[in-house]
Amino acid sequence: MPELLDERVGFVRRIGLFQATAINMSQMCGIGPFVTIPLMVAAFGGPQAVTGFLAGAVLALADGLVWAELGASLPGAGGSYVYLRQAFQYRTGKLMPFLFVWTAMLFIPLGMSTGVIGFVQYLGYLWPDMSPAQGDLVGLVVTVGIIALLWRRVENIAKLTVVLWTVMIASVALVIVAAFTHFSPQRAFTYPAHAFELTTSHFWIGFAAGLTIGIYDYLGYNTIAYMGAEIRQPGRTIPRAVITSILGIMTIYLLLQIGTLGVVDWKDMLDPHSTASSSVASAVLEKAWGKGAADTVTVLILVTAVASVFTGLLGGSRVPYDAARDRVFFRPYGKLHPRHRFPVLGLLTMGAVMAVGFLIGRHTDLATIIQLLTTVMVLVQSLAQIAAVTVLRRRQPGLRRPYRMWLYPLPGVVALVGWLVIYGYADRNSPGRHPIEWSLAWVGAGAVAFLAWARYEKEWPFGPKRISEEYLHGAAYAALQPAGLADQETGSTHRAEHAGVTAAVPHREHPCVEDAEHRDQGRDAEDGVQQDEGP
Repeated sequence: MPELLDERVGFVRRIGLFQATAINMSQMCGIGPFVTIPLMVAAFGGPQAVTGFLAGAVLALADGLVWAELGASLPGAGGSYVYLRQAFQYRTGKLMPFLFVWTAMLFIPLGMSTGVIGFVQYLGYLWPDMSPAQGDLVGLVVTVGIIALLWRRVENIAKLTVVLWTVMIASVALVIVAAFTHFSPQRAFTYPAHAFELTTSHFWIGFAAGLTIGIYDYLGYNTIAYMGAEIRQPGRTIPRAVITSILGIMTIYLLLQIGTLGVVDWKDMLDPHSTASSSVASAVLEKAWGKGAADTVTVLILVTAVASVFTGLLGGSRVPYDAARDRVFFRPYGKLHPRHRFPVLGLLTMGAVMAVGFLIGRHTDLATIIQLLTTVMVLVQSLAQIAAVTVLRRRQPGLRRPYRMWLYPLPGVVALVGWLVIYGYADRNSPGRHPIEWSLAWVGAGAVAFLAWARYEKEWPFGPKRISEEYLHGAAYAALQPAGLADQETGSTHRAEHAGVTAAVPHREHPCVEDAEHRDQGRDAEDGVQQDEGP
């Protein structure tokens, strides 16, 4: 019955745990480690670069627990948009969710553009005479092709994602096996002098750069949270998919990094004219098994690159949908394709920004794009979302939480420190590019856009705050209310969309623990997810 309701009003809950984990892992791995291993080595100045992947894993796990709690209790389309809307509506109205969508329309497709850059980079191994103009054209064709693949129903996409995920696992596994069949411990574990001098600023600048690259490689553990309205039993599936995918990718990355360093001399990775710099995985295969094997696995890596961009754009295109439907973003973004039920304008817009980001990255460098997208993401999404966990626990104590963060609030504190390190060192790691200044300018422009939008829509600060607590009330409580019931004092009505039900629900300007009877009715009608403290 919930699937039938969802079919009528919006998304369909058809993605299970295995498909959700595959979507996350495809987005997390993709082309990332194949193009960033040389960047990581350059940041640390030697094979101690493994430290960067370990630090990135710690930050990803800590931040992943934040996503797990929020995603399980607020399983709506748009991920962070829903979390920030629910947490910060009491003081700043719709400012925070608006700013998130504003920044996400930039940093999500910029992240996807790096996958297309990596695709063209590895294609150069098979096509050594490819000109810069030809590379640009190939990247644009790939972008259009990915948009075409996403132009279909989500259940068909989920099946395709599993196929792409299988190819990704095969390509990574082959590189790892090839590396360890020709592994040299001396090459992998011989560090240059002063490699771990913790008292020098040089080490910490390199560590911050490595942490940025590391977390970039892990990004994607939150992809499935953006698709919360399409997940079966989200209270259990989202936490398990997030944590399982992080642990799985962490294992893969460590094996890949150490194995690569045991085959390819790290100094070769610093030479821009070397194959080890542009296509390090192909270099590993060529040294281990010969040119033919290297060509074959390079083809698999190209498919892996497409898979990562495919799944990232799949989740990211859902971000503006829920915001527009709630009149927190431009209204045309709130429309689904009448037949295939996907957000058309969100997909097309992010595809266009991805194409522009690809061209910028091709004519600057990959590290700059990574610094820019992470600084923009940190300000509104990462830091605000950590605060949202505590705000929601205080503002909505009656909210049903199928998963609660382990060791609260320690993971949030660890994630906070990690994100602040990345942001604080961004300018030093991108001299002359000014990622901090650009991120502040973009968020400032978003604040101006919000004021213009709020004045037009007569929203706070030019109108009343409209408090929405549909996840607190629950779907059953919403279904009990008369249709069209509105709060006369604020002049607004909001929807209870949990489990696909749309109904008018009364709300309060100042939240409190709701009436026990209503709360219990809402819980009894949930989708069968049982309360549990772990994924």
